[in-house]
Amino acid sequence: MEAILLGIYAFFVWLIFIKFKWLPWNTSSQVIVVIIPIVGLTVLILMLNVFAPSSADVRVIKYVVQVVPQVRGRVVEVPVKGNDYVKQGDVLFRIDPTPYQLTVKTLEAQLANAEGASRQLREELNSATANKQAVSARVELARQRVTQYQELASTGAGDAFALQQAQADLKDLQSQYASANAAESQVKERLLAQVDGDLAEVAQIKAQLENARWELSQTTTFAPANGWVMNLQLRPGSMAVPLPAFVAMTFVEDEYQVLALFNQNELHQIQPGNDAEISLKTLPGQIIKAKVDSIVWGQGQGQLAPSGLLPPTVDGHVPPGRFAVKLAVDDKYRDVFLAAGAAGHGAVYTDGAQAIHILRKVILRVGAKMDYLILKLH
Repeated sequence: MEAILLGIYAFFVWLIFIKFKWLPWNTSSQVIVVIIPIVGLTVLILMLNVFAPSSADVRVIKYVVQVVPQVRGRVVEVPVKGNDYVKQGDVLFRIDPTPYQLTVKTLEAQLANAEGASRQLREELNSATANKQAVSARVELARQRVTQYQELASTGAGDAFALQQAQADLKDLQSQYASANAAESQVKERLLAQVDGDLAEVAQIKAQLENARWELSQTTTFAPANGWVMNLQLRPGSMAVPLPAFVAMTFVEDEYQVLALFNQNELHQIQPGNDAEISLKTLPGQIIKAKVDSIVWGQGQGQLAPSGLLPPTVDGHVPPGRFAVKLAVDDKYRDVFLAAGAAGHGAVYTDGAQAIHILRKVILRVGAKMDYLILKLH
């Protein structure tokens, strides 16, 4: 762009001083002609870098999911291939479900037995309660007989042996009532140990069964989102284990972020909502419009690693820290494929000095066209 401006300036100088000779071409005019473009371009570039800052380090970053199974087992099916594009919910691989199916069937049988035992326990409670009530009635009747025999004995009309027999019967029935009451209390205590309305034994088996069914469902792994299958080394017959160190495959999502890195003194005019444009080397000649989403106010040089040593002030050549500006691509470019790791150039157009934004746009577009050139000798 600077060369174009100099060419235009030189053309007018030629017209004024050489072609039409409207002004004399002497030492003073020659010095002025040389100084004007130097000062003008310097001021223009300085203003351009302040009010329309550019970045030569624009990056496309995508979310990467390390796919690890939730259960272990031998892989029986891998219906995808490396670099395949899949939709959310598509099957990535299946683990042999046989041992998990057997566990589910075993726990279902145990649950049926436990629920049967629970029903039997409730029947035992009803029986114990009925027995207790029957014994209680007999105890009350025995007390009345003892009272009657005592009244007859006090008047001399009663039989002493009959009174003793009635008292013995009362003690025996009281003992039976105590036993019936204890049996009822024991059954009640077992029934009181409940979780969400189920006996503890039933609730425990239900929880184990629910976990077993979940593990069975995890023998099939699905795509977490739309994206690409990468780094696929899993084959039928391989052993898959639920350990982060043994990743089954890498999944790259469609969703992405665009970050442009700027020097620290280029950020003071940038605000969220400013217009921006980027060009990527994977898309030569194409300009993608965006807006500033936010400035990521943090970078690695602002963090000290925990250590017992004092932090060094100099450790070789440390490049100046830059901050990332997060860009939100316009919706009309959502169908444009942006590869993970794609790099290029970008510019942000601030609210100041809007008249010179056109220069930055021209520079960016010329650079995008230059991306068509493959400058290598082999």
